[in-house]
Amino acid sequence: MNISACKVVVFASILFPLCSVAQELSPRSYWPAPVGTRVATVGYSHNSGDITPDRSWSITGVDSSFDSMHIGYRHTMNLRDRTANLTVEVPYSNGSTAGSRDGESIQEQEYSGLGDLTATLSVNILGAPAMTRQEFREMRRNSPNILGASLKVVAPTGQYDSDRLINLGANRWAMKAEVGYITALYPKWLFEMSLGVWFFEDNDNFQGEVKEQNPVAEVQGHLIHRFRPGFWASLDINYYEGGRSTVDGRQLNNVMRDSKIGATLVFPFASIHAIKLGYSNGSITDSDKDFNTFLISYQQLF
Repeated sequence: MNISACKVVVFASILFPLCSVAQELSPRSYWPAPVGTRVATVGYSHNSGDITPDRSWSITGVDSSFDSMHIGYRHTMNLRDRTANLTVEVPYSNGSTAGSRDGESIQEQEYSGLGDLTATLSVNILGAPAMTRQEFREMRRNSPNILGASLKVVAPTGQYDSDRLINLGANRWAMKAEVGYITALYPKWLFEMSLGVWFFEDNDNFQGEVKEQNPVAEVQGHLIHRFRPGFWASLDINYYEGGRSTVDGRQLNNVMRDSKIGATLVFPFASIHAIKLGYSNGSITDSDKDFNTFLISYQQLF
């Protein structure tokens, strides 16, 4: 394999998803890369339907349309002889939301600004030791079973106004602990699944009151097909439940219990560049929420 082909394989193996505090579909989150790999990402997404920028805040009966730009950076390192990745992401969103909550009308709100900063540390526990590029090529040919774990932390850095019901920032810390597993079904087919739980700190200034939120549990599944080195697609599905909120002791009827389904396509070009396309629809269960997300991102290997 020549150097250019090697870069394509390495690059397409570590394309990472753009995420926020949400039940996002994230294929190949635990697929490893050689130590020292660095990837920068610029992405755009369009969201419409029963959805808000702070997707951990479940409100039914809304109609939103907003666009987001995402900037991300990922670095692969050696952590106690295991493959580890540190990813940092921040979104900028612009849009509007209107609708109703508990039978009361929500006046249309427009918003524009930065969302919350997200940092994720993931480690491959089994099946993916820290590797050079040559060792990575050998690993890819033999595709071992891989077990990984990650910790995602969301900092309250986004734009927030306590007088508004809907904000770009959540004004509280959040954390997601997750484990993931990848296995090869056939030479060109992979199956990945993960189980994670979101935990939320209290928002002590939610319209002048204190908002608490229960944890949200999530399971994801991804069927991935590799067409050729660097060119792959996946079918994605998840299920999530929990997140009931309490505002100053008043328990709200806003438990999240739903699923999303989607698809992802990644196409590399010119050795160190790639385009990622994604679509997801929620809900696919019998709830009052229905929304769509379209995503396109450009990623470059350094």
